[in-house]
Amino acid sequence: MSDCIYNATSPEPNSPFTQSPSWKRPTPLPDELSPVEPFRIELLPKVFQAWVSDIAERLQCPADFPAVAIMVVVAGIVGRKIGIRPQQLTDWLVVPNLWGAVIGRPGLMKTPAIQEPLNILKRLEIDAKQQYDSAVREHESSVLIANATREARKGDLRKAVTKDRQAAEAIARELIQLDEPEPVRRRYLVNDGTVEKLGEILNENPNGAVVFRDELMGLLKSLDKEGREGARAFYLEAWNGNGRFTFDRIGRGTLDIAAAILSVMGGIQPGPLSEYLRRASLGGAGDDGLLQRFQLAVWPDCPSSWRNVDRIPDSKARQAAFEACERLDNLEAVALAAERDEFESVPFLRFGDEAQERFNDWRAELEPRLRSGSEHPAIESHLAKYRSLIPSLALLIHLVDEPDGGPVTLEALERAIDWGSYLESHARRVYGSIANPSSGAAKALAAKIEAGALQNGFTLRDVYRPGWSGLIDRSDAQAAVDVLIDHDWLASETIDTGGRPQTVYRINPHVTKAS
Repeated sequence: MSDCIYNATSPEPNSPFTQSPSWKRPTPLPDELSPVEPFRIELLPKVFQAWVSDIAERLQCPADFPAVAIMVVVAGIVGRKIGIRPQQLTDWLVVPNLWGAVIGRPGLMKTPAIQEPLNILKRLEIDAKQQYDSAVREHESSVLIANATREARKGDLRKAVTKDRQAAEAIARELIQLDEPEPVRRRYLVNDGTVEKLGEILNENPNGAVVFRDELMGLLKSLDKEGREGARAFYLEAWNGNGRFTFDRIGRGTLDIAAAILSVMGGIQPGPLSEYLRRASLGGAGDDGLLQRFQLAVWPDCPSSWRNVDRIPDSKARQAAFEACERLDNLEAVALAAERDEFESVPFLRFGDEAQERFNDWRAELEPRLRSGSEHPAIESHLAKYRSLIPSLALLIHLVDEPDGGPVTLEALERAIDWGSYLESHARRVYGSIANPSSGAAKALAAKIEAGALQNGFTLRDVYRPGWSGLIDRSDAQAAVDVLIDHDWLASETIDTGGRPQTVYRINPHVTKAS
């Protein structure tokens, strides 16, 4: 509690206090955000390093933003073409599917920074659309020929039905074979769409696609709504990348998706994210691990400086990145010495001997942490998904850096483990609002006090009744005032109201002078 000294003098006019405190200078409040590791460009596959550096410098944004986006793009392209079995003997399979989120205040160039890597998918979409249009024209020509052939053979079929049953069946099979399947358009990027439409897209594209949402909070909130439980379950299943999903709809019939797999990428502002996390931690609809599936969630420090960079993009680096992604789009697992299992449709690689030993050691450090009970449940749930994250990143880095494939190398795994350390520091910042809620609540209350939203003698109810961000209930308000009292921003006193005693709070006058 504050050790401010109360004078025996009379209180100020209209003050609810019975004494006038002698105030100390307020001390700085604890930092709401935990420290994070800066992104190191060496974490990326070699072919992406120069391009991502160029994007970050031209846009004057954290390199974290385009770096996360390009890794999600690679995951979306690889999809179910190949997976990794992180153990040497078991059938544990990881499909390298990734969800990414970049977190930052408006104006930090989040959207332009992630749009540049996503342009690779747009370019692939354009190429696929041209191929699809050409295939449609060829299909229409085939249909015309098939229809003409069918008309010509109908008379033969009618005659054969009455004279030669076997001949009639042969003609019927011939006519059935004339029906060619319609062309399927390859999809890479989806901006918006119902889950039913996404299901149709995945039904035609078993390798998956990337969902891009400029504001991810819109997607998260839409999945929280009553009646959207099926949509939420679909996204939860699509993260795994190796399961089936079935939609049953009255009037629409049944849609079976043999391979439900979606990568997700987008941006989030800190305020709405913290509020969403707090509500989810209270047992809301968001308390099912959906947000923890955003393993590539980064919240870098805001750059302290800016300079005007006006130059032509590094087209050579950009083209090299595109060619690497194009190669992955045409990836053939057999050419990479991938193994197959008669009970699993996804071919796979394993770690090399050195990498396997290193992965076993890394996991031996992770598992006791997950069982210690020392972590907040949200952070524990997030870290538990590193079991699949690290093998996924190692595989993707290996596929980009090693065109000839073979066992996943120790170098690729070490880089993936470094990614894990970097991402964990960002996860602790992300979940800090619920793991250490008092700091954020205190900062929110301090801002309201400095803005003049609260006056001397305010009560706890005055703090949480407006529903301010970070101060939505009584526990938030209590945590906030306790911190501000400890740092000499406030003093409390219980006053006699003629009924139940009431606790009121007085603001240190130095707050407006030298806070």
